[in-house]
Amino acid sequence: MKRVFSNPLVALVAGLCLRLYFVLKFPANSGDTVLYEQIATNWLKHHVYAMTVGGAITPVDLRMPGYPAFLAILYALTGRTGDDARLGVMLAQVGVDLLSCLVIARLAALLACTSGDPTPNKRAYAVALWLAALCPFTANYTAVPLTEVFATFWIALASVALLVALRRVQKPDFLLKSTHLPLGKSVEYSALGAGLVVGLGTLLRPETPLLLVAAAVTFGGLFFQRGNYRRWFWACLAMALGCLMILSPWAIRNMITLGEPQFLAPKNSNLPGELVPYGFMAWEKTWLYRVRDCYLVPWKLNEEAINIEEIPARAFDTVEEKQRVAAILEQYNNDLTLTPEEDAAFAQLARERTSRHPLRTYLWLPAARAAAIWFTPRIELLPVSGHVFPLAQMREDDPVDQEVTSLLFVLNLFYVGLGVWGAGNWRSNPSARPVVAFLALFLVIRTVFLTTLETPEPRYVLVCFPALIALGAQVVARPSDVRLRKLPLAR
Repeated sequence: MKRVFSNPLVALVAGLCLRLYFVLKFPANSGDTVLYEQIATNWLKHHVYAMTVGGAITPVDLRMPGYPAFLAILYALTGRTGDDARLGVMLAQVGVDLLSCLVIARLAALLACTSGDPTPNKRAYAVALWLAALCPFTANYTAVPLTEVFATFWIALASVALLVALRRVQKPDFLLKSTHLPLGKSVEYSALGAGLVVGLGTLLRPETPLLLVAAAVTFGGLFFQRGNYRRWFWACLAMALGCLMILSPWAIRNMITLGEPQFLAPKNSNLPGELVPYGFMAWEKTWLYRVRDCYLVPWKLNEEAINIEEIPARAFDTVEEKQRVAAILEQYNNDLTLTPEEDAAFAQLARERTSRHPLRTYLWLPAARAAAIWFTPRIELLPVSGHVFPLAQMREDDPVDQEVTSLLFVLNLFYVGLGVWGAGNWRSNPSARPVVAFLALFLVIRTVFLTTLETPEPRYVLVCFPALIALGAQVVARPSDVRLRKLPLAR
């Protein structure tokens, strides 16, 4: 039985079955799905990276080009577009996600290497592969045409490259079996490779360079204690250049087509000439922290009427404030278009609420958003409510719904808790401490960044699961070594 579970093929087959179950049983789509499909179709048929706005083909930059490029290639190969091609898209994503499982296992195996034994740890590899293959949260997103599967793959691959670069600061010949490359430059070469991989990931998700921020800080901790500031500069420059090399064609296209050298997608994803509701978003940040509230307010903006009675009570400090919001929404609901005057009124409300409770806006709500995105059971794509309480009523109304939600909530706690436990074991492998610090720092930076977004969607932390799983695998990486150290010497 041990030999069966240590076989990577068995884990991959189990992972394939889980992903096919989601694809065939719970296929899904979102608003972004239609947007990506429209851009890909226009790109393929009209050779323009554009959306159809008012019946006209309009060039845009509101999404990075990586996922539309994948869709366009698949459309060209299959001769199908849009809804007709979604099953093929999902099946391709299954393959990419299984490849991610292998990369995550490699990350865990390299993380478990000790300074005295640079051989990748087979036990950590097997454990991480099973954890990744059976993770329902990443597997679930193979069943929806979105960027999460590809973003997770590139983050995992970039993490492996950065792990190698960080380990070579201490051991220049780490994983080098030949001396064709100058060992003194092995860190810079690895950093350049990592930058290239991060650049490819950025073509899918614009916030991917946060990984390089965590790496730059960790490189600083390693080089500064050696007094080698120049090597830190060259390593950071290599990462930045690698990333910019990949993004430069996209920036040049934006300069030529749209008149601006835009390396990333615009923060607010607005169409040319479209009003960016800064005031409305500032008001949301004074009360919104759960994804379920997004369905009631922000995701209805400029499309549906917003009902004042559906807005949570925490959005109003006083009755008079609720009446002011109701008056603004009454005007908005007349034509379902937010005007600059209405947006300015929301901005004034945001300033007043922040002035009264600055800690609420800048500390407590961001903390609540962080807790929500990490500990939500991640069932957005499944036909379940996500409600567990009140226990008796939910048990009576729909026991299966409650059980599925509870199970996924516990599984999420398991993965997060195991990752934290693995990070806490950094003392057991001194040579891996810089890499553990890098992965933990990335998780923190990513979480802080997500708390600044207007819509705190739990799916945005899926790219953190490669780090969580790799760290979690360290808990059981070398149990025999631990037991041996605890045994008393024979007399």
